Amino acid sequence: QVQLVESGGGLVQPGGSLRLSCAASGFTLDYYAIAWFRQAPGKEREEVSYISKSGSSTSYADSVKGRFTITRDSIKNTVYLQMNSLKPQDTAVYYCARAPRPLGSSWRRVGEYDYWGQGTQVTVSS
Repeated sequence: QVQLVESGGGLVQPGGSLRLSCAASGFTLDYYAIAWFRQAPGKEREEVSYISKSGSSTSYADSVKGRFTITRDSIKNTVYLQMNSLKPQDTAVYYCARAPRPLGSSWRRVGEYDYWGQGTQVTVSS
């Protein structure tokens, strides 16, 4: 069955880096765009980044632009989120999600995705 499994979260000091992975199984990753979202306690789930199925197009939330980079590896069937210069406000559970069709500006909408991972906790604190 379709599965997305996130990993790579943890505790990091402000200014540090983490790389999150989203491993896909049960489907061919090359056929789908993937996005990362995050949810902090007491807040709604918000968009972080999006990568097209070819990898040629990426999008970022303003809050992470210039600090986060999304990439994909079709051989490993995995999407990555490299997070640098982390801030305490980046603390959240991070989720990856599959888009059933190519998305333009609607990539920011939670309802556009058909499968989600279970999430991985990222905590930025000194």
